[in-house]
Amino acid sequence: MERSSKVSRLVQQENPGKQKEANDKTQDGKLQVKQETTDGALTDQNVMAGEALDRRNIWEPSVYYALGKESFYFAGHDISIRESIDTYGALIWPGAVALCQFLENNQQQVKLMDKAVLEIGAGTGLLSIVASLFGAWVTATDLPDILSNLTFNLLRNTKGRSRYTPQVAALSWGQDLERDFPYPSYHYDYVLAADVVYHHDCLEELLRTMRHFCRPGSQTTLLWANKIRFQSDLKFTERFKSSFNTALLTELPQQDVRIYKATAKE
Repeated sequence: MERSSKVSRLVQQENPGKQKEANDKTQDGKLQVKQETTDGALTDQNVMAGEALDRRNIWEPSVYYALGKESFYFAGHDISIRESIDTYGALIWPGAVALCQFLENNQQQVKLMDKAVLEIGAGTGLLSIVASLFGAWVTATDLPDILSNLTFNLLRNTKGRSRYTPQVAALSWGQDLERDFPYPSYHYDYVLAADVVYHHDCLEELLRTMRHFCRPGSQTTLLWANKIRFQSDLKFTERFKSSFNTALLTELPQQDVRIYKATAKE
């Protein structure tokens, strides 16, 4: 070991120029990879930002932020959703609309009346509102800074209309799941997720969260709708398929949206 160490030092001393050149090339390679990764992330974010702006119907300027309102008709009711451009979680994405439409058109296949339903990444709450209007006992979850607008939309659209008052809870994917949502105390017939897969760093945590609520023996059904935007979405889809028993319920080519049904592998 000592001899090898001396030889290594001797080579470095005899070829300082070559060593520096090699180090520079290595460093340049690392910088190039990092730059390519950064550029890719910025491109993905630009795609999401552009899509968000395209979703706007009416914007009302505010001193602090801009609000948008979108109207829908599901489950026999007019639904008015307040959006915010401050965060992706406060916007309505095509996966949510597609899954709402699927629930509307397939009420015999997915019977929500008196069922316990959990939505992860509820955002504006459109999907949770529709599930509530179909008679489900709903818990809508998202990050803490999303909950204020989520609560506003839920109460605005379900008060006096729904069988049960929907609940709102904070849930950060992959964090404190056993503490905040221990099984089987928190057991759900259905878990809903819409457009929860896009360019973010929590895909592993998202999959862990799905597994937590849709585990062997739980008989929980997971319904996931998502627009396919990036290569990372396809990679997540493959991991999703390997983690659960899955079936593609419907595909909307024009919107690039797919809706999957999943149950735990026993």
